[in-house]
Amino acid sequence: MPVTHFATMMLQRAILGAVVAAAIAFVAHAARALSWSGALVAVVIGSAAVAASWYWGALLIAYFVVSTLFSRFGRTRKEALTSGVLAKGGKRDATQVIANGGIFAACLPLSAITVDKVAVTLSLAALGALAAAAADTWATEIGTLYGGTPRSLLTMRPVPPGSSGGVTIAGSLAMIAGAAFVAAVAVALDLTNDLVIIAIAGVAGAAADSLIGATVQERRWCAACDRGSEQRMHNCGSSTRLVGGREWMDNDLVNLIATFVGAAVAVLLAYV
Repeated sequence: MPVTHFATMMLQRAILGAVVAAAIAFVAHAARALSWSGALVAVVIGSAAVAASWYWGALLIAYFVVSTLFSRFGRTRKEALTSGVLAKGGKRDATQVIANGGIFAACLPLSAITVDKVAVTLSLAALGALAAAAADTWATEIGTLYGGTPRSLLTMRPVPPGSSGGVTIAGSLAMIAGAAFVAAVAVALDLTNDLVIIAIAGVAGAAADSLIGATVQERRWCAACDRGSEQRMHNCGSSTRLVGGREWMDNDLVNLIATFVGAAVAVLLAYV
């Protein structure tokens, strides 16, 4: 196929993908799942996915719809449980969307314009990154709602629901299910045959998220409430102080690293 014709096809798909992604992002914003900045970035990521192929777009839609439904389910109870703990809640902003979908979106156009082993490698990286994002999201949403009191992955001491690095049995099972879901949909869409590799990569990425959350991510303390939090300014109105981790390592950066780990593990496992 001539290069100019191929480029034209990709551009056409990107434009159509932007239209579809904009419609979905508008609905997500109306449902309070995305902020306006998050919706805008979601459109860009959706365009990149469809530019690669409609099958990639279908995979992204499946991931987004199911993950959003889990986020919405039991939302009032989850907000009550995590109130004062999470640095961000409610609508996902641009930074959060990039952290979860940025690596996935970056790999796809490159995989479409390369050939042979490079294209396969980038496709595996994209799938591993998305599987990690799904695994982490499902673990957080299901674990918070049904997992009871989480325990620190590092010390195994109880931590407040929503605390980074906190794990539960329900959340761990949901993590595996989230990674397997992306892998299964990808296989069904004929994007890969490596179901097990993608599932393992997703779990590895989400596990890295928990490990970094328990060790390097900033941990803060509100003296007024005598409670741990990720917020710089606690919802009670008092400033919090750093009691662990690194101040520059926030949850968004941890999520980005987790998707990178998912991408890297998928590639490494495929070629080991």
